[in-house]
Amino acid sequence: MSRCPGWEALDVRDAAPDGPVAFSADLSPASLLAAYRAGVYPFPAADEYTSALNEVVFADQDRQGRIRLVGEESADPYAVSWWSPDPRPVLPVSATHLSRSLARRLRNRLAWSTSLDRRFERVVRECRAARVPQWLTEELIASLIRLHDLGHAHSVEVWEDGELVGGVFGVRVGSVFSMDSMFFHRSGASKVAVTDLAARFAQAGGELLDAQRDSPHVRSLGCVLVPREQYVRHLRRIARDNPPMPTATLPARRLAQPTESH
Repeated sequence: MSRCPGWEALDVRDAAPDGPVAFSADLSPASLLAAYRAGVYPFPAADEYTSALNEVVFADQDRQGRIRLVGEESADPYAVSWWSPDPRPVLPVSATHLSRSLARRLRNRLAWSTSLDRRFERVVRECRAARVPQWLTEELIASLIRLHDLGHAHSVEVWEDGELVGGVFGVRVGSVFSMDSMFFHRSGASKVAVTDLAARFAQAGGELLDAQRDSPHVRSLGCVLVPREQYVRHLRRIARDNPPMPTATLPARRLAQPTESH
């Protein structure tokens, strides 16, 4: 397998558009943050079988140098695949809005509130509970919590009468916020979380929310597809000393603007 000394030296422009671009078992906070800055995010194998399957399926691409091994040799690099899809689904913060029906519910019935970084680990674990396979491994969660402690990873929470009913979390790189996962226990709560994140991020100089993987759900949020090269160029040119996002607990009703569209 072709080896790359670190994420800063990885060039994903010629990598496969719909498969892993690298393997590395290093999920340390430093490695994780460097990967996000390179436009790459992790997808740990849920078990040893999946790790072994990665090696079998991608062996030819490994030998051809189309997939890189990042960092020093580790016990099982195939335990974590790293992805950078092309095209990339992104949501400009200025274009983020709720559907008319959800905005109407917020104005008329739902007394929800939102917060930032109030329950980061709880949001991560709620996201994990609903995922199959469980790519949010304990090692990855520990690194994400450390990045949160360092001010790089954040969560938005949606509350109903003191109960956590939805949320989203991810990693900030300058004016890009890469959303790792979201969850909801009430219909519409994850969409409110994303819209609230966009509003707070915009106030802190943010420009794009990165949805990582394309799907009908992220399309329903308003995501558009951009070429991977354009996304990576954006990451490389942005400043990394943006101001912090506002943390106050706020009424979700403020997100329900009269001009919302479907």
